Amino acid sequence: MATIDHNSWFEKGMTFAQYMEAMKVNREEVTRVYEGLTFSPEDLAVWNDVAKRSWRGIVLTADWCGDAALNVPVVQKIAEQSQIELRYLNRDENLELMDQYLTNGTSRAIPIFIFIDEAGEMKAVWGPRSPEVQDLITGMRSQLPAKDAPDFEEKQKNVYRDFKQQITTDTAIWRTVIESVKAKLQG
Repeated sequence: MATIDHNSWFEKGMTFAQYMEAMKVNREEVTRVYEGLTFSPEDLAVWNDVAKRSWRGIVLTADWCGDAALNVPVVQKIAEQSQIELRYLNRDENLELMDQYLTNGTSRAIPIFIFIDEAGEMKAVWGPRSPEVQDLITGMRSQLPAKDAPDFEEKQKNVYRDFKQQITTDTAIWRTVIESVKAKLQG
């Protein structure tokens, strides 16, 4: 992997407010999760510890992404509590960076959260999903007909609609993201 100038990528990114303003898809879902999210006293203790590190973060995302509708507001709120300034980059406009953070070495799955120190050195990466959310979508996809079935596209569209609805309304799912990010930040 080539040396990445994370500081220049960070400077190029949008703030959360700018990202929200530019959103054309999923703004309602992001807002619902962001406004409905709460942290336990244990969470807050971890975020206070993380705040001592003076980290920043780069988020590779896109507003059309169902996973981003859940993970962006959760990690944004964690970042605010941890005094981590996040900057947002559209995945498809930043493939040079995205291709350095492929999921399983092959997939441009998003969102990806890259946490860096003051010098711009990568300290942690999280995304695109908590293990529990991955299990959920894997189970839902397993119910789909074969790709060559005449109703595949319609059923796939329904699966992704139902998935996005479930992950942006079920607070137990939100908790899996909090715990997964917490483990990554503590590690």
